[in-house]
Amino acid sequence: MKSARLVSILLLLQTRGRMTAADLAQELEVSVRTVYRDVEALSSAGVPLYGDAGHAGGYRLLDGYRTRLTGLTAGEAEALFLAGVPGPAAELGLGPLLAAAQLKVRAALPRELRAHADRISGRFHLDAPGWYADAADGAAPFLPAVADAVWNSRVLHVLYRRWREPTDVRRRLEPYGLVLKAGRWYVVAGPGPRTFRVDQILELATRDEEFTRPDGFDLGAYWTGYQRDFHDRLHRAEAVVRLAPGVRLAGPAGDAVRANGRTEQGGWIRATVPIESVEHAHAEFLRLGMGIEVLEPAALRARIADTVAGLARTYGAVSTGRGEAT
Repeated sequence: MKSARLVSILLLLQTRGRMTAADLAQELEVSVRTVYRDVEALSSAGVPLYGDAGHAGGYRLLDGYRTRLTGLTAGEAEALFLAGVPGPAAELGLGPLLAAAQLKVRAALPRELRAHADRISGRFHLDAPGWYADAADGAAPFLPAVADAVWNSRVLHVLYRRWREPTDVRRRLEPYGLVLKAGRWYVVAGPGPRTFRVDQILELATRDEEFTRPDGFDLGAYWTGYQRDFHDRLHRAEAVVRLAPGVRLAGPAGDAVRANGRTEQGGWIRATVPIESVEHAHAEFLRLGMGIEVLEPAALRARIADTVAGLARTYGAVSTGRGEAT
């Protein structure tokens, strides 16, 4: 445990530069006293590590000092090679760079860890898009330009297609970051910030104008909140349903069943679940056939009943041929 922590301190200082004992303690989730002892151990081992006192002080490594990656564990080496997703990297124009980086890391690994890395990359392959997405689905020809603007803090002027009228609008974007979700690229941009699908950009021009990224902006935290708000907006209505034994609902509806469902006679479960709309719930619940009964709202129950009655007329009235009534 201590040896892993010492390597972590070394790599933190190598990648971030000067850090105080308090910063290191917070990062490693240990006490400041423990950091003092670890720094002393590193110095005793010959690591050129220096501490400066005062308001702007902290620990730092001698300029130019670098350590090899011999501190990697087998699991860390496996995770590193598992994290390399060639498809998205190629879309961003980083395919050759990713391959070169992995080659350098592999060369720096000890022989036993190299074998672990080769094993994981040969047994696991990550494919983000869904099964029913064709090659053109989510295609984003302007993705490299957006990525370049994100990296260089350049303002973009785009023609963007949205779902409501007017559909095609012009926007000035300050791109803070890119997110890959289920095979689609999204750019998070100011002012706002707001989220835009990169494949819905119809025209793009990069301006010779730089912007300043907001201090403290955390792309991961923003995206987590954005997804939570998206699902809250999506499921604004509710339905009361009965589920046959063994029938399960997915997503927020499944969470609601587990939270408030109660068992009735025959093992059926009655629960109140969130729905996006009557139209959406109609299609989703019909897939479960006899495994679900909708009790409320009345409009949803009536619509499913009409559909079932229509199906009964269609299939009950057919004897031979294509739709010939008896």
